[in-house]
Amino acid sequence: MRVSREQVAKNRERVLDVAARLFRERGFDGVGVSDLMKAAGLTHGGFYGHFASKEDLMAQACARALAGSLDRWSRLANDAPEGPLRAIAASYLSAAHRDRPGEGCLLAALGTDASRQAAPVRRTVTEGLRSVVAALAKLIPGRSEAVKRERALATFASLVGAIVLARAVDDAALSDEILKAVSATISGPPPSRS
Repeated sequence: MRVSREQVAKNRERVLDVAARLFRERGFDGVGVSDLMKAAGLTHGGFYGHFASKEDLMAQACARALAGSLDRWSRLANDAPEGPLRAIAASYLSAAHRDRPGEGCLLAALGTDASRQAAPVRRTVTEGLRSVVAALAKLIPGRSEAVKRERALATFASLVGAIVLARAVDDAALSDEILKAVSATISGPPPSRS
């Protein structure tokens, strides 16, 4: 039976969504093409009709996950015009984000894995990082664009590092403490309610 172009496009989107989630949950080497296609409800044989290789899929799934994070951050910033950075930090440094890596930040889930991948994946991660830093720099005060960029890089590194550490420890109280400490450092004290 012949599949319509519309269905082919939908299948491809489904594979990308599933891959972005599974790679963040299990790592690039933690999921094979056949398992990924099965999770997407498709046969292994259809994979190469959508992607040149697993590496191609990895790069495209990274781009999908990074774009999703930027979209979430944009919505959070728009919904909190008085404190956009505080809103982003609160969402990012949450127990929900820590506990569901498949739905969260690609760099917090796969940063170390990405460093060991070939050029296409690393290029996608680099482009995504640049986009994230540019978005953060728009929200951070500073006397020059260079200062704002420097602060944005430090802020994002703090966010990612906090999630990585909070996921790594086996002490729930320490994990929560890490998230709260970095949140306070980035956001400052909560606004007073008078």
